[in-house]
Amino acid sequence: MTLGQIRDRANQVRTIPLESVLSLSGAQPDSCDQRKWHTSQGALSITGAKFMNWNCGGGGGGAIDLVMHLHHLGFLQAVQWLEQRFPSRPLASALPTAPKPPLRLPGPDPAKLDRVQRYLITERRIPAPLVESLVQSGHLYADTRANAVFLLLGKENNPVGAELRGTTSQPWHGLVPGSQKDLGFFSIPTAPLPVVILVESAIDAISCFALHPQRRCISTAGARPNPRWLTELLDQGCSVYCGFDADPTGEEMAHAMTTLYPSVQRLRPAQHDWNDVLKTLA
Repeated sequence: MTLGQIRDRANQVRTIPLESVLSLSGAQPDSCDQRKWHTSQGALSITGAKFMNWNCGGGGGGAIDLVMHLHHLGFLQAVQWLEQRFPSRPLASALPTAPKPPLRLPGPDPAKLDRVQRYLITERRIPAPLVESLVQSGHLYADTRANAVFLLLGKENNPVGAELRGTTSQPWHGLVPGSQKDLGFFSIPTAPLPVVILVESAIDAISCFALHPQRRCISTAGARPNPRWLTELLDQGCSVYCGFDADPTGEEMAHAMTTLYPSVQRLRPAQHDWNDVLKTLA
């Protein structure tokens, strides 16, 4: 990446309001002074795009400086931190964009389906009828490498990608190349329900649904605080809960989501994730 590209990326996030950065960082506004915030690094005062930390006698200007100060990150790391939490900000026109690869869903391999089903039922403790119903619907199948393939569905239930979960001796997970996870998601059930629980993976969505069968459980395909389709769910009047993992990343992303969308409520799994909860009850 050239210096010009780095500069263009930085310019897109530098002007993010400091109040938004402070909120996503867990800082609390002072009850008496609207310019004062209480942070993990001490009390800050902000004036426009400038901030001053009176505990250490230092300050800076702009969102990047503030993230570097609050989270002890380098310049590029701070830019990435902001890009991940404010993905809706437009990219600079001068920044070249790589063409998106076409979606290439792996073909189904019925000979590997038994392996995938045994993995989900035996190792993941997902109820057999639930696995069978997903297979029958076509939303779950096995590929030639014995990966479990969970389809991401967009408008009119058209596939826009897929989550992959390895089921062999070296399990792994990822997305099919060309997947557009901001255009759709893995959902169980696919039909709308008034209450939605957002989780980090398809297996967690299935596990969460097994525990809460009156809820619609949706995978965000990774802990993401601002999936593009979330606003549409909220506009439909759904009650949305953030069920991300009970680990530092899950907590940080859940806090970011509930800050961006105050109507979203945190629903923390009692174990590390929803599949762990299911396995303890199986």
